[in-house]
Amino acid sequence: MNISEAVAERILELCKENNITVNKLSNISGVTQSTVNDIVNHRAKNIGIITIKKLCDGLDMTITDFFDTEVFRKLEQELY
Repeated sequence: MNISEAVAERILELCKENNITVNKLSNISGVTQSTVNDIVNHRAKNIGIITIKKLCDGLDMTITDFFDTEVFRKLEQELY
């Protein structure tokens, strides 16, 4: 799993935990629906930290909380 896949997985997990749709997350975070859809559908490869911060703000959580999960701890180094 790469970082963009991990971010997509985490967003979907948080939507499920908060009982909201991806569309609702888009609305409450101020991130366009197309951007959120691209992330969760693995079309976005370089997800900006500002976008992640906006999503976290919409979910009323910190970036630390967003990344503090097993999925991110298990990521291996990506070499391009």
